[in-house]
Amino acid sequence: MIDFLKIVELSLWTGIAGIGFGILFNIPRKSILTVFILGFGVGLIKSVLLQLGVNIIIASFIAALFVGIFSTPLAHKIHQPPVVFSIPAVIPMIPGYFAYKTVLATMNFTFMEADQTKRLELIDAIFSNGFTMFFILISITLGISLPLLLLRKGTVKKK
Repeated sequence: MIDFLKIVELSLWTGIAGIGFGILFNIPRKSILTVFILGFGVGLIKSVLLQLGVNIIIASFIAALFVGIFSTPLAHKIHQPPVVFSIPAVIPMIPGYFAYKTVLATMNFTFMEADQTKRLELIDAIFSNGFTMFFILISITLGISLPLLLLRKGTVKKK
């Protein structure tokens, strides 16, 4: 069963992390609430989909698609480029865990392990985590960029 409070808490932290990255990138102050809302939505969508058993790559794509779709109308409403909202909101979805596991397995394979069966397990871990990380990054990239490219009708500023 889906633990509702756990998902809401994770979504709140995802939104707060999005605000943190937005502040780091020096976004305008009037954009901070929008980044939080998109970050919260990303955390909510991805967490619910993962709880329902959806693959992490597909869940990341759908969550990034949410940001890509809603960034353009919000950009027109607040008069900022869509990138101001979309990038800080999805940075908390970057797969640091899989990158860490890939590097750790690579280091163990290269420097520490002499047993052949353990080396084969490490090769499996390197490729499994590495490809998972790669495809999550590709899904985030496509989820953000496709709606921004396909739904764009003009610039934010009217001529």
